[in-house]
Amino acid sequence: MATQSLITVPSVTLTLDQLLTAIKQLDEPARVQIAKTLLQTEMDNKLSALIRRLAKRQPPANITDQIINAEVKSVRKAHAQKRHAQSRH
Repeated sequence: MATQSLITVPSVTLTLDQLLTAIKQLDEPARVQIAKTLLQTEMDNKLSALIRRLAKRQPPANITDQIINAEVKSVRKAHAQKRHAQSRH
């Protein structure tokens, strides 16, 4: 999401308190955008770490793609039957 205000910041050093004070002075939409960006960055970092951990694991020998696909089909069928039964009432 691009903002319409232009901010020019040459090499500037701020303390955390100064940065927080500056953020508090922004209007609500700008603060919301900052919050969303921080949350997204945190989620991206957590997801990347999870993917790295999972990539290091050996897959269980007793679970095959066939078993997973069969389970997915079974769950989809059960959901479809449930929706069909609900639409009859």
